[in-house]
Amino acid sequence: MNASTDIGTQTTMALGEDFPELREAVRRLCLGFPTTYWRTLEKTDSYPTEFIKALTNAGFLSALIPEQYGGSGLPLRAAAIILEEINASGCVASQGHAQMYIMGTLLRHGSEAQKQYYLPKIASGELRLQAFGVTEPTSGSDTTSLKTRAVRSGDHYEVSGQKVWTSRALHSDLMLLLARTTPLSEVKKKTDGLSVFLIDIKNNLGKGLDIRPIDAMINHGATEVFFDKLRIPAESLIGQEGKGFRYILDGMNAERILVGTEAVGDGRFCLERAVAYAKERSVFGRTIGKNQGIQFPLARCHVDLQMADMMCRRAAALFEAGVECGADANIAKLVASEAAFKAADTAMQTLGGFSYATEYDIERKWRETRLYQIAPISTNMILSFIGQHVLGLERSF
Repeated sequence: MNASTDIGTQTTMALGEDFPELREAVRRLCLGFPTTYWRTLEKTDSYPTEFIKALTNAGFLSALIPEQYGGSGLPLRAAAIILEEINASGCVASQGHAQMYIMGTLLRHGSEAQKQYYLPKIASGELRLQAFGVTEPTSGSDTTSLKTRAVRSGDHYEVSGQKVWTSRALHSDLMLLLARTTPLSEVKKKTDGLSVFLIDIKNNLGKGLDIRPIDAMINHGATEVFFDKLRIPAESLIGQEGKGFRYILDGMNAERILVGTEAVGDGRFCLERAVAYAKERSVFGRTIGKNQGIQFPLARCHVDLQMADMMCRRAAALFEAGVECGADANIAKLVASEAAFKAADTAMQTLGGFSYATEYDIERKWRETRLYQIAPISTNMILSFIGQHVLGLERSF
């Protein structure tokens, strides 16, 4: 088996409430954005601009940017904890989380000039990098089949195509874009010929770039993005032309770990709310938490969340140690996504009819946690990865 469990390097991870001061700082910030704030935003499908500004000013969204570029230079586990505590407080980390893992492509593969120009501005909040243009209407998870083209012409590229489910594009200054620079018919491997670009959204709207919001199940700022012969400078290219697919994959492990830990935070919020209700709600002369039909599902949620948390910690520790962690990162994201939704669903059942009332915030978290099993990366895609790359089975598609 080619599993990342077969390692010779000793790796350690903290147990209990690691980074306690960081956790407390995030919790204090979130107190200023109670659940009423998020319910109000949902009514108008609005972006949490004030919350994102507060996170930026506190330095939380620049946690992974090295100090030399104006960030905190913290390890991945610390960044994951920030997202976990945001969601455990009832807030929504997904409205700002992309900046953490998108930035990695620029940091690892951008030129020094690009890093010197963009990273300090991203760290300070002068520029917001929250949009990631990869998914397309016809290709979905089959990334190598995407149809958006970027054609070099002198000192610029001309981009044409369409992206879908590009979250926060209307609230971001920059977009990391994956486009095909060499036609699929002209490459030896499907993964070749794809390139990554950093697009200036604000200055290109209406000039070959059109963004349309998607009315979706959750307030996630989802959009469709249309490119119609958009001219971008050649220096928008990140790294080498044709190597973009590898650059994107390079950041996927961090994304899985961050989102998995974020999901654990959502699960904690739902479980804590459900347990509190089960202790207070009295029917037939006894609290409902005394009934095994209520108590056992809640206990199971606690067990599942503990397992997911441990898997996320393990994956983060391997990542920081520079050890192959693809399988661990994917497993962490899978078990966390399922544990989070199970906690939300169990909370719905525990609160009964009251779970449908928006003031309890359970139905909001129920909708938000369901997304984890679909994006980023669906459960079946993870299982396919495990089947092929860990168990050594034949590729299923």
